[in-house]
Amino acid sequence: MSGRYETTVGLEIHVELATRSKMFCGCRVAFAGAPNSRVCPVCLGFPGTLPVANEKAVEHTLRIGLALGCDIAEHCLFHRKNYFYPDMPKNYQISQYDSPLCLRGHLDIPSKTGSKSIGITRVHIEEDTGKSQHVGGDGRIASSEYSLEDFNRAGTPLVEIVTEPDIESGEEATTFVTELRALLEALGVSDVRMDEGSLRVDANISVRRAGEIEHGTKVEVKNMNSIRSVGRALAFEEERQRRALDEGSPLVQETRHFDEKSGATSSMRSKEHAFDYRYFPEPDLVPLEPSAHWVADIQKTLPELPPERRQRFVSEYGLTPIDVGVLTASSSTAAWFEDAARAYAGDPKKIVNWIIADLFGLLNVAGIELSACRIAPPQLAALVTMVDAGTISGTQAKVVLAEMFRSGSPPREIVRAKGMEQVSDKGAIEAFIDEAIAENPDVADKVRGGNPGPLGFLVGQVMRKMNGQANPKVVNEILHAKLLS
Repeated sequence: MSGRYETTVGLEIHVELATRSKMFCGCRVAFAGAPNSRVCPVCLGFPGTLPVANEKAVEHTLRIGLALGCDIAEHCLFHRKNYFYPDMPKNYQISQYDSPLCLRGHLDIPSKTGSKSIGITRVHIEEDTGKSQHVGGDGRIASSEYSLEDFNRAGTPLVEIVTEPDIESGEEATTFVTELRALLEALGVSDVRMDEGSLRVDANISVRRAGEIEHGTKVEVKNMNSIRSVGRALAFEEERQRRALDEGSPLVQETRHFDEKSGATSSMRSKEHAFDYRYFPEPDLVPLEPSAHWVADIQKTLPELPPERRQRFVSEYGLTPIDVGVLTASSSTAAWFEDAARAYAGDPKKIVNWIIADLFGLLNVAGIELSACRIAPPQLAALVTMVDAGTISGTQAKVVLAEMFRSGSPPREIVRAKGMEQVSDKGAIEAFIDEAIAENPDVADKVRGGNPGPLGFLVGQVMRKMNGQANPKVVNEILHAKLLS
């Protein structure tokens, strides 16, 4: 059925900027905290107060626009977006409407054919709303007994990034959000934590029959609280709209809510139009006119971005595109890997394997980010070096890594405390091998007769005698020399 339809998706992504103070006042920006403890007359919209634009928020927005290849406006305005809702203390939101700061950019994402360019319509500044807490029922307003308002978040600097309708599936949408999230993190403009609401995604999706020129009926989907949720919500909505077209059922332009538990969307309200908000220029703020010199200075400070970092990891470290994709999904992970790789004299691929296969597993079980891990990158390099040198086996190293993760102690200290250091001295090992051969002459004769199968039994006997501390490689070498040469 998929070949009979074409899906069109455009995204609206809100990003809370990492500034110390709010967009138009001096109140501190932070997550959580006592309700209504970070508010003032300005962000609460008291009569007679005047907003002042946050210069750092403007700079962060310019960084985003430049990284996305946008044109930077020489002159732009703030507007009042008027609507009435309890979480909006002023009953209007200061935003940018017809003259945003950044226009006409793009972001290239990986695709089945190599890469695909997704157009960026605009990047503009606005302020965040407060947060409603619906008490009772399932936590949504319809079933709640009453609602409470926390205005700590009201006035937090926001950037809205609006894409062109160039995305053709939920899978592409998740790829785009993943790529954008990595870019924003690399720029240092936001902590991009979807679980805390500092990165929020709304999607506009429509489905039409293949070959039709006009787009189908546009539906907005909200409440997608993770990258995985973006894919799930759009997959459900795509199927719902296709089924409606098959059945001849009408589709209406509306806003729908995604339910994480059921994986389904449900109708919230009819979709607003721009004229519903009665935009007009904000009379209390002067226009923004970023100088060419300031923009050029910001351009010079842009860091290495994920696409360039991926290319460098392949050429400099010889990594596979799959490994590189995992490491560069987060700037902090990429930096952690590089610190470990620089401290290690061997093949960087070994460091990658330990990070992805072992360290990530420990992080997932603990439910923490790599930034909160007690293991320092040079410590992982030291652990892998000990395995290379035969000081400990790979199996022992996994035990040591788990203890490093728990305690933060260096690997050599843990190995010493647990008495795990491998014995590689051939003279010491040979004495135990001679004992094993003398105690198992029939097994030794089978090996001498050309059957190497029982050799593993003798290796096991030696390891048991040496409490697992013999270097297995050395044990095998000596047994081969004694019985098979």
